[in-house]
Amino acid sequence: MTEFTLHTQETAPEDSRPLLDNSLKAFGMIPNLHAVMAESPQHLEAYQKLHELFQQTSLSVVEQTVVWMTINVEHACHYCVPAHTAIAHMQKVNDGVIEALRNAAPLEDDKLEALRQFTLKVVRQRGVVSDADVSAFLSAGYSKRQVLDIILGVAQKVMSNYVNHLADTPVDAPFRKFDWKPEVAAAE
Repeated sequence: MTEFTLHTQETAPEDSRPLLDNSLKAFGMIPNLHAVMAESPQHLEAYQKLHELFQQTSLSVVEQTVVWMTINVEHACHYCVPAHTAIAHMQKVNDGVIEALRNAAPLEDDKLEALRQFTLKVVRQRGVVSDADVSAFLSAGYSKRQVLDIILGVAQKVMSNYVNHLADTPVDAPFRKFDWKPEVAAAE
């Protein structure tokens, strides 16, 4: 496997250093994902901006967690599942929701399950979802704006999940207690 550098503020390309400062301010550390992404200042900047924009969408914190974790599990991301598990706990997302998402299990809340299912269809079908699927999502209480918000979340997670696969990004110490392996997830 090709080794990727876990950059620090000292080793990162000059244009990545202020971006790593942003990471340090936001997380109190430089997550290893950001340390890897720092190799390309444009990639790290785009990822940080997509993250910020996704948090400003019309989706609630719990709904954002559903989108992120659904994608992370579907992409079998060894890094993002534990990281977003920790984030979800910090945001006080219900433990049952977090565990169901980690295990690719249906959610008890019908509206959140509709969000999970629609997100899966968008990812698995590469955005080619039927009118019936969109109608079912809208009938569950979501909007056309939220269809687009999900696609924004997919774009963000493709960036991180794919980097983690290529770089085999080590899971940061604060996230290790939420370690996850793809074989743990239940099959759909």
